[in-house]
Amino acid sequence: MVSQEQRRRQLAREKFLRQQQRRTDARRKARMRNSVIASVLAVVVIGSVALYTTGVLKGDDDTKQNAGSEVTPTESAPGKAPDPCEKPAEGKVKTATWKKEPELTVDKSAKYTMKLATTCGDIDIALKASAAPHTVNSFDFLAGKGYFDHSKCHRLTTNGIYVLQCGDPTGTGTGGPGYTIPDENLKDKSLKDNVYPAGTMAMANTGQKHTGGSQFFLVYQDSQLPPSYTPFGTVSESGMKVLKKIADAGESTGAGDGAPNATVVINKATVTKS
Repeated sequence: MVSQEQRRRQLAREKFLRQQQRRTDARRKARMRNSVIASVLAVVVIGSVALYTTGVLKGDDDTKQNAGSEVTPTESAPGKAPDPCEKPAEGKVKTATWKKEPELTVDKSAKYTMKLATTCGDIDIALKASAAPHTVNSFDFLAGKGYFDHSKCHRLTTNGIYVLQCGDPTGTGTGGPGYTIPDENLKDKSLKDNVYPAGTMAMANTGQKHTGGSQFFLVYQDSQLPPSYTPFGTVSESGMKVLKKIADAGESTGAGDGAPNATVVINKATVTKS
Protein backbone atom coordinates (compact mmCIF):
# COMPACT_ATOMS: atom_id res chain seq x y z
CA MET A 1 0.00 0.00 0.00
CA VAL A 2 1.45 3.37 -1.06
CA SER A 3 1.17 6.05 1.58
CA GLN A 4 0.05 9.59 0.85
CA GLU A 5 3.56 10.88 1.46
CA GLN A 6 5.10 8.31 -0.90
CA ARG A 7 2.55 9.23 -3.55
CA ARG A 8 3.31 12.92 -3.11
CA ARG A 9 7.04 12.28 -3.58
CA GLN A 10 6.40 10.14 -6.64
CA LEU A 11 4.33 12.91 -8.24
CA ALA A 12 7.02 15.45 -7.43
CA ARG A 13 9.69 13.28 -9.09
CA GLU A 14 7.54 12.84 -12.18
CA LYS A 15 6.97 16.58 -12.40
CA PHE A 16 10.70 17.22 -12.10
CA LEU A 17 11.47 14.70 -14.86
CA ARG A 18 8.90 16.33 -17.14
CA GLN A 19 10.48 19.71 -16.54
CA GLN A 20 13.94 18.33 -17.30
CA GLN A 21 12.68 16.77 -20.53
CA ARG A 22 11.11 20.05 -21.62
CA ARG A 23 14.37 21.86 -20.96
CA THR A 24 16.32 19.23 -22.90
CA ASP A 25 13.89 19.52 -25.82
CA ALA A 26 14.18 23.31 -25.78
CA ARG A 27 17.97 23.13 -25.90
CA ARG A 28 17.82 20.62 -28.75
CA LYS A 29 15.47 22.83 -30.76
CA ALA A 30 17.74 25.80 -30.19
CA ARG A 31 20.69 23.85 -31.54
CA MET A 32 18.64 22.85 -34.59
CA ARG A 33 18.54 26.50 -35.64
CA ASN A 34 22.03 25.90 -36.97
CA SER A 35 23.03 23.76 -39.86
CA VAL A 36 26.55 22.10 -40.15
CA ILE A 37 29.38 24.15 -41.00
CA ALA A 38 30.71 26.49 -38.43
CA SER A 39 30.53 26.27 -34.72
CA VAL A 40 32.99 23.40 -34.90
CA LEU A 41 35.46 26.00 -36.07
CA ALA A 42 35.36 27.62 -32.65
CA VAL A 43 37.33 24.52 -31.64
CA VAL A 44 39.30 23.52 -34.74
CA VAL A 45 40.29 26.87 -36.22
CA ILE A 46 43.08 28.73 -34.46
CA GLY A 47 42.83 32.31 -35.49
CA SER A 48 40.37 35.01 -36.09
CA VAL A 49 37.41 33.27 -37.67
CA ALA A 50 34.50 31.58 -35.95
CA LEU A 51 32.37 29.76 -38.48
CA TYR A 52 29.17 27.83 -38.38
CA THR A 53 28.57 24.06 -38.44
CA THR A 54 24.85 23.36 -38.09
CA GLY A 55 25.04 23.70 -34.41
CA VAL A 56 27.91 21.25 -34.09
CA LEU A 57 29.74 21.66 -30.74
CA LYS A 58 28.14 25.07 -30.06
CA GLY A 59 24.89 26.85 -30.81
CA ASP A 60 24.44 29.52 -33.45
CA ASP A 61 24.25 32.31 -30.87
CA ASP A 62 27.63 31.28 -29.42
CA THR A 63 29.12 31.25 -32.90
CA LYS A 64 27.88 34.74 -33.63
CA GLN A 65 29.32 36.03 -30.36
CA ASN A 66 32.68 34.40 -31.12
CA ALA A 67 32.67 35.84 -34.60
CA GLY A 68 31.99 39.28 -33.19
CA SER A 69 34.85 39.05 -30.71
CA GLU A 70 37.43 37.37 -32.88
CA VAL A 71 36.94 38.84 -36.35
CA THR A 72 38.25 42.34 -36.94
CA PRO A 73 36.42 43.79 -39.94
CA THR A 74 38.31 45.76 -42.51
CA GLU A 75 37.62 49.45 -42.83
CA SER A 76 35.63 48.91 -45.99
CA ALA A 77 33.82 45.74 -46.97
CA PRO A 78 35.08 44.12 -50.16
CA GLY A 79 32.96 44.64 -53.26
CA LYS A 80 30.53 41.88 -54.08
CA ALA A 81 31.70 39.66 -56.91
CA PRO A 82 29.47 39.32 -59.97
CA ASP A 83 26.94 36.52 -59.78
CA PRO A 84 28.26 33.73 -62.05
CA CYS A 85 25.01 31.74 -62.02
CA GLU A 86 21.73 31.72 -63.90
CA LYS A 87 18.25 32.60 -62.69
CA PRO A 88 16.45 29.76 -60.89
CA ALA A 89 13.87 27.69 -62.72
CA GLU A 90 10.26 28.47 -61.92
CA GLY A 91 8.81 26.50 -59.06
CA LYS A 92 8.31 26.48 -55.32
CA VAL A 93 10.06 24.55 -52.59
CA LYS A 94 8.12 21.82 -50.84
CA THR A 95 7.53 21.93 -47.12
CA ALA A 96 6.45 18.34 -46.47
CA THR A 97 7.87 16.52 -43.46
CA TRP A 98 7.67 12.91 -42.31
CA LYS A 99 7.45 11.43 -38.83
CA LYS A 100 10.02 8.70 -39.31
CA GLU A 101 12.92 7.64 -41.48
CA PRO A 102 11.77 5.96 -44.70
CA GLU A 103 11.90 2.19 -44.94
CA LEU A 104 15.38 0.96 -45.85
CA THR A 105 15.07 -0.23 -49.45
CA VAL A 106 18.43 0.81 -50.87
CA ASP A 107 20.40 -1.92 -52.65
CA LYS A 108 23.81 -1.96 -50.98
CA SER A 109 25.35 -3.83 -53.91
CA ALA A 110 24.20 -1.31 -56.53
CA LYS A 111 25.73 1.97 -57.63
CA TYR A 112 23.83 5.18 -56.93
CA THR A 113 24.56 8.64 -58.28
CA MET A 114 22.98 11.94 -57.38
CA LYS A 115 22.71 14.87 -59.76
CA LEU A 116 22.14 18.36 -58.43
CA ALA A 117 21.04 20.41 -61.42
CA THR A 118 21.83 23.87 -60.04
CA THR A 119 21.68 27.38 -61.39
CA CYS A 120 25.48 27.32 -61.45
CA GLY A 121 25.83 24.00 -63.30
CA ASP A 122 25.33 20.31 -62.70
CA ILE A 123 27.00 18.71 -59.68
CA ASP A 124 27.24 14.93 -60.02
CA ILE A 125 27.98 12.83 -56.95
CA ALA A 126 28.81 9.12 -56.64
CA LEU A 127 26.96 7.92 -53.53
CA LYS A 128 28.32 5.34 -51.06
CA ALA A 129 25.31 3.06 -50.66
CA SER A 130 27.19 0.14 -49.12
CA ALA A 131 29.00 2.31 -46.54
CA ALA A 132 26.13 4.68 -45.70
CA PRO A 133 22.89 2.86 -46.60
CA HIS A 134 20.57 4.84 -44.31
CA THR A 135 21.87 8.15 -45.63
CA VAL A 136 21.73 7.17 -49.30
CA ASN A 137 18.30 5.61 -48.79
CA SER A 138 17.04 8.85 -47.23
CA PHE A 139 18.41 11.00 -50.03
CA ASP A 140 16.92 8.67 -52.64
CA PHE A 141 13.56 9.03 -50.88
CA LEU A 142 13.76 12.82 -50.49
CA ALA A 143 14.92 13.41 -54.05
CA GLY A 144 12.08 11.24 -55.30
CA LYS A 145 9.65 13.47 -53.40
CA GLY A 146 11.12 16.62 -54.95
CA TYR A 147 12.21 17.76 -51.50
CA PHE A 148 15.41 19.47 -52.67
CA ASP A 149 13.97 21.03 -55.82
CA HIS A 150 14.06 24.86 -55.94
CA SER A 151 15.93 25.05 -52.61
CA LYS A 152 18.88 27.38 -52.04
CA CYS A 153 22.33 26.37 -50.93
CA HIS A 154 22.24 28.75 -48.03
CA ARG A 155 25.78 28.81 -46.63
CA LEU A 156 29.32 29.13 -47.93
CA THR A 157 32.42 29.08 -45.73
CA THR A 158 35.69 30.40 -47.11
CA ASN A 159 37.99 30.45 -44.06
CA GLY A 160 39.18 27.52 -41.96
CA ILE A 161 36.82 25.09 -43.60
CA TYR A 162 35.73 25.27 -47.22
CA VAL A 163 32.24 24.01 -47.81
CA LEU A 164 28.96 24.79 -49.50
CA GLN A 165 25.94 23.81 -47.41
CA CYS A 166 22.59 22.87 -48.93
CA GLY A 167 19.55 20.70 -48.27
CA ASP A 168 17.28 23.05 -46.33
CA PRO A 169 14.12 24.03 -48.26
CA THR A 170 13.58 26.96 -45.88
CA GLY A 171 16.96 28.44 -46.83
CA THR A 172 17.57 29.41 -43.21
CA GLY A 173 19.65 26.53 -41.86
CA THR A 174 16.80 25.44 -39.58
CA GLY A 175 14.83 23.13 -41.88
CA GLY A 176 14.71 19.36 -42.05
CA PRO A 177 12.55 16.44 -43.16
CA GLY A 178 11.01 15.82 -39.74
CA TYR A 179 13.06 12.70 -39.02
CA THR A 180 16.70 11.98 -38.29
CA ILE A 181 19.06 9.30 -39.59
CA PRO A 182 21.98 7.55 -37.87
CA ASP A 183 25.61 8.53 -38.32
CA GLU A 184 27.43 6.20 -40.71
CA ASN A 185 30.82 5.62 -42.30
CA LEU A 186 32.74 7.78 -39.83
CA LYS A 187 35.85 5.67 -40.35
CA ASP A 188 35.86 6.10 -44.12
CA LYS A 189 39.32 5.57 -45.52
CA SER A 190 39.18 8.98 -47.20
CA LEU A 191 39.17 10.71 -43.80
CA LYS A 192 42.77 11.05 -42.65
CA ASP A 193 44.10 13.23 -39.82
CA ASN A 194 40.62 14.72 -39.30
CA VAL A 195 40.53 16.13 -42.81
CA TYR A 196 37.52 15.92 -45.08
CA PRO A 197 39.12 16.00 -48.52
CA ALA A 198 37.93 18.16 -51.39
CA GLY A 199 35.08 16.46 -53.22
CA THR A 200 33.46 14.98 -50.11
CA MET A 201 29.69 15.12 -49.68
CA ALA A 202 28.80 14.77 -45.99
CA MET A 203 25.88 15.21 -43.62
CA ALA A 204 25.29 18.18 -41.39
CA ASN A 205 24.08 17.57 -37.84
CA THR A 206 23.28 19.36 -34.58
CA GLY A 207 26.46 18.38 -32.78
CA GLN A 208 24.79 15.37 -31.20
CA LYS A 209 25.02 11.79 -32.46
CA HIS A 210 22.52 10.53 -35.01
CA THR A 211 20.90 13.90 -35.74
CA GLY A 212 21.37 14.11 -39.50
CA GLY A 213 18.32 15.18 -41.48
CA SER A 214 18.41 16.61 -45.00
CA GLN A 215 21.16 19.23 -44.79
CA PHE A 216 24.51 18.33 -46.29
CA PHE A 217 27.74 20.01 -47.25
CA LEU A 218 30.03 19.78 -50.26
CA VAL A 219 33.74 20.23 -49.57
CA TYR A 220 35.47 22.25 -52.30
CA GLN A 221 38.88 22.35 -50.56
CA ASP A 222 40.44 20.07 -47.93
CA SER A 223 38.87 20.98 -44.58
CA GLN A 224 39.92 20.16 -41.03
CA LEU A 225 36.90 18.71 -39.22
CA PRO A 226 36.38 16.04 -36.57
CA PRO A 227 35.06 12.77 -38.05
CA SER A 228 31.50 13.40 -36.84
CA TYR A 229 29.74 13.97 -40.17
CA THR A 230 28.67 11.05 -42.32
CA PRO A 231 30.64 11.08 -45.60
CA PHE A 232 28.35 9.52 -48.18
CA GLY A 233 29.37 10.77 -51.61
CA THR A 234 32.17 11.97 -53.88
CA VAL A 235 31.74 14.93 -56.23
CA SER A 236 32.77 14.47 -59.86
CA GLU A 237 35.54 16.47 -61.51
CA SER A 238 33.03 18.57 -63.43
CA GLY A 239 31.05 19.11 -60.24
CA MET A 240 34.19 20.40 -58.51
CA LYS A 241 34.53 23.05 -61.21
CA VAL A 242 31.02 24.22 -60.41
CA LEU A 243 31.87 24.37 -56.69
CA LYS A 244 35.02 26.36 -57.45
CA LYS A 245 32.99 28.86 -59.45
CA ILE A 246 30.62 29.29 -56.52
CA ALA A 247 33.46 29.61 -54.02
CA ASP A 248 35.31 32.15 -56.17
CA ALA A 249 32.28 34.44 -56.05
CA GLY A 250 32.65 34.57 -52.25
CA GLU A 251 30.10 34.95 -49.47
CA SER A 252 27.95 37.83 -48.34
CA THR A 253 29.56 38.87 -45.04
CA GLY A 254 33.20 39.22 -46.07
CA ALA A 255 34.12 37.38 -42.86
CA GLY A 256 34.29 33.91 -44.36
CA ASP A 257 30.88 32.57 -43.38
CA GLY A 258 27.60 33.60 -44.92
CA ALA A 259 25.23 33.21 -47.83
CA PRO A 260 26.95 32.63 -51.18
CA ASN A 261 27.19 35.66 -53.44
CA ALA A 262 26.35 33.28 -56.26
CA THR A 263 22.68 32.45 -56.68
CA VAL A 264 22.98 28.73 -55.90
CA VAL A 265 19.61 27.07 -56.28
CA ILE A 266 19.00 23.35 -56.84
CA ASN A 267 16.54 23.37 -59.71
CA LYS A 268 16.26 19.57 -59.62
CA ALA A 269 17.83 16.77 -57.58
CA THR A 270 17.73 13.19 -58.82
CA VAL A 271 19.16 9.92 -57.55
CA THR A 272 19.81 7.16 -60.08
CA LYS A 273 20.52 3.49 -59.45
CA SER A 274 22.69 1.51 -61.85
